[in-house]
Amino acid sequence: MKDFSKELTFKTSRSSGAGGQNVNKVETSVTVLWKVDESEFFNDGQKNLIHTKLKNRINAEGFLFLTVSENRTQLMNKTKAIEKILEIVDKALVIPKKRLATKPSKSQKQKRLDTKKKLSEKKENRKFKF
Repeated sequence: MKDFSKELTFKTSRSSGAGGQNVNKVETSVTVLWKVDESEFFNDGQKNLIHTKLKNRINAEGFLFLTVSENRTQLMNKTKAIEKILEIVDKALVIPKKRLATKPSKSQKQKRLDTKKKLSEKKENRKFKF
């Protein structure tokens, strides 16, 4: 997990929703912005992968953004935003393993047929015979 938190920029705003006297005065909501193309921590292939996997989070100017307003303090929201954006980018860089197609073995086929036959016989024995 690469720590590119030096490249992040932050904007603060007032949190939405119900609050009290504090909600209209204090800017506790934190939006973290990261310019993906200008990053020095990732190579071009990794940047392309980030662009494709996180295209719904990246705006037209190429900024990956995330807003956090879970906590009551700006500092806690800032640390939470850094954690989340690092986690999101880390997950985007994971390349899943390709699944290899396999066929069931002969013993598995035979076992399936045997259980089907036993169930069929059990149901046949339940019927009333004249």
